[in-house]
Amino acid sequence: MVVNDLICTMSIDIISLMLRSEVAYDLNVLLFVGGVIWNLANPTALLLSGVMMLRHLKLNKQAEQIHSAIINTIAEGKYRTADLGGTSTTTEFTKAICNHL
Repeated sequence: MVVNDLICTMSIDIISLMLRSEVAYDLNVLLFVGGVIWNLANPTALLLSGVMMLRHLKLNKQAEQIHSAIINTIAEGKYRTADLGGTSTTTEFTKAICNHL
């Protein structure tokens, strides 16, 4: 139950980038995992969770570097997953973020 509460709390902060469903929380997890299997999921929510963890650990410089790489990749518009109006795979989008680091 603690894990579900933690995941739900994190998803509130990133609601605009997560796959949402009014049916059930479990369906969201299933659809997100399915997207990863098919290389279609947007990894932004996961990466931003990591950024929040780094900030909590007072690793602000590293957190800002990753956050800026995410924002710059999305703003550039060349690599976007389908939910952001693009055609990039999870791998392509992630590599683009890494290239901005």
